[in-house]
Amino acid sequence: MDRRQHRIAGRTVVAVGIMLGLGAGATGCFGGAAAEDVKGGGDPVAVLHRAADTLRGAGSSKATTSMEMATGGTRVTIRGKGVYDFHSRLGRLTVVLPEDPAGTAEHQPITELLAPGALFMKNRGAGVPADKWVRVDTATLSDGNLVTGGVTDPYAAAEVLRGTRTASYVGRTEVGGTAVRHYRGTADLRSAARLASAENREPLAAAAKGFATTRVPFDAYLDDQGRIRKLRQRFSFVNSRQKAPVAVASTTLLYDYGIPADVRLPRSADIYAGRIAEGGD
Repeated sequence: MDRRQHRIAGRTVVAVGIMLGLGAGATGCFGGAAAEDVKGGGDPVAVLHRAADTLRGAGSSKATTSMEMATGGTRVTIRGKGVYDFHSRLGRLTVVLPEDPAGTAEHQPITELLAPGALFMKNRGAGVPADKWVRVDTATLSDGNLVTGGVTDPYAAAEVLRGTRTASYVGRTEVGGTAVRHYRGTADLRSAARLASAENREPLAAAAKGFATTRVPFDAYLDDQGRIRKLRQRFSFVNSRQKAPVAVASTTLLYDYGIPADVRLPRSADIYAGRIAEGGD
């Protein structure tokens, strides 16, 4: 891929990711005999429905994210790393955009603060002063902020599992040296929105309308306490600029549960109120 193609790919990510949007009864598909179901911690659907509540009880953790986007034969990945407070539903992540073919970063890392109903970004570019934050109302985003920030809010990702319709227990494995149970299934965004917390109800309802399909295939890895250690979800929507389908695979890793996660939101005076240049550069 030459530099021009890579920059086009980067702008695809910007258009459908970081820079986008600014301006019935469930049945478990059991993977085997009853003994295997016991090892899996019970009905897979019921276990996954409880995952978000279990995170709230866990308090906080470190988080690592990756978001792979593919459209028109081009694939790029955005990565993030930080902490999340599940009780307050506040997170702080440093998000790194893809490098150019020569290995040079085309954009400085972006600091993102995740909060109920809002996304704050610093070092956003696009004419925003370096010391200012951009605030986005997540309920106004067509994807409910599941992909806009280049990361999926870890608690919102867990709340998507409330909409699990079918799931199977795959087996035991390890994530980062921790023994986990691997589940595979499909969630429905409309169901998730109905069952979500008040803060995520509107964003998930927006995603149910904005994505190409409300079905979200996933692989979830839970430890013996029922806490998510790894969650990979696959979304699909249509890029409004290019009218082309975009496949997004979002992966969240959660670890070091219980660590301090002091996340402070910006003061009103530190939030940029001016116009943001289209295109993100």
